[in-house]
Amino acid sequence: MTESGIMGNAKITASILEELKSRKIYLSIDDFGTGYSSLSYLHLLPVNTLKIDRSFVSHIQNDGQNTEIIRVIIALLDSLEIQAIAEGIETSSQLQYLKTLGCEFGQGYFFSPPLDAEFARRLLQAPPNWL
Repeated sequence: MTESGIMGNAKITASILEELKSRKIYLSIDDFGTGYSSLSYLHLLPVNTLKIDRSFVSHIQNDGQNTEIIRVIIALLDSLEIQAIAEGIETSSQLQYLKTLGCEFGQGYFFSPPLDAEFARRLLQAPPNWL
């Protein structure tokens, strides 16, 4: 679900998400940081993961500049026991820097362009070559 989709009425959304989570449904917020989120509600939402929008990741420079917002988001999520996923990783330096910040998950063209189901199956069966 997207950030803006759940923040319209966060209290009602939180109760619905609690019900879903009680049914062992894995919940993730997509595009975090691009909508009109209220950080005051983030701790109320029973989500498993939050995806850090590519607009933040794309600004990471080789020297680690422009990472303040990402650093704060990852620290906040860590304290809330929510896993972070960085979107839009395109370079090894972005990946390495995100790892130093404690971001354990990522997606982007650095790993692979979008794939059809057959290519995705083969990719998942092969050992990773980006570690």
